[in-house]
Amino acid sequence: MSYSWPEGKRAAFVFSVDVDIESPMLWRMRGQEIRGFGELEQRRYGERVGLKRLLALQAELGIKASYYVPGYEAEQYDWILPTLQGQGHEVGLHGYYHELVNQLSPAENAEVLDKSIAVFEKQLGVTPKGYRSPAWELTQELPEQLKERGVVYDSSLMGYDHPYTVNGLTEIPVQWLLDDAIYFKFSGGGLDKWYPPSPYMVLESWLEEWEAIYETGGLFMLTVHPWVSGKGQRIRMLRRLVEEVQGRSDVWLATAQELAEHHQGSANSFEVSLTPPDTRF
Repeated sequence: MSYSWPEGKRAAFVFSVDVDIESPMLWRMRGQEIRGFGELEQRRYGERVGLKRLLALQAELGIKASYYVPGYEAEQYDWILPTLQGQGHEVGLHGYYHELVNQLSPAENAEVLDKSIAVFEKQLGVTPKGYRSPAWELTQELPEQLKERGVVYDSSLMGYDHPYTVNGLTEIPVQWLLDDAIYFKFSGGGLDKWYPPSPYMVLESWLEEWEAIYETGGLFMLTVHPWVSGKGQRIRMLRRLVEEVQGRSDVWLATAQELAEHHQGSANSFEVSLTPPDTRF
């Protein structure tokens, strides 16, 4: 069964941005002294330069994006949430310190949600409608915890290439192939397993994936990070990608929240349950 998009559109495209600046490193290094500034300065480039370049690109192209902001970044750089909202973009939850949810207890996950939501409510006066789990992991209790707090969708899983429903919560799926970090993230210090490829190689891969998704009527969920893609060549690559998508009139360019609202009000079903497999063998 194919997915039904609004107004007879054939496929959908979402430009999403995960505003991970320092928080993933702080979580990874928790309890340790951070003496080196190499990776920190790379990451802080995202707030100083990269985020502003992405916003300028989106304004130039006339599109609205979905931004997922860890609570730490929202508090540390308190211009971010009001600016994103003021420019008409969607803002969603993304942990506080970019904590890996499968490493936390249900009570700890609830505490992180409440702490993050409090930051959004203080700065914007609203509870975000969307959530994206750090590192795209999800635990069995999280859908219910999100619904209890007024969150209407998650964007962390990959069970379909179009919206579906997980434990009663709308899911707007992601895809590792369309995440900039797996190609371009390079921290240095001998920890990296490969060097960043040419942006033109990545663009070719993404355009091929776009053609396939368009043919099958799915969702192209682009995910980028300001400190990774907010640089010269990569901004040019993103411009070329979006312009290619915009060249087709039967594509719905929308935010993840708009997709969630469509899914909830449509006849599309595609419902699944998060049930852990039996590993006692």
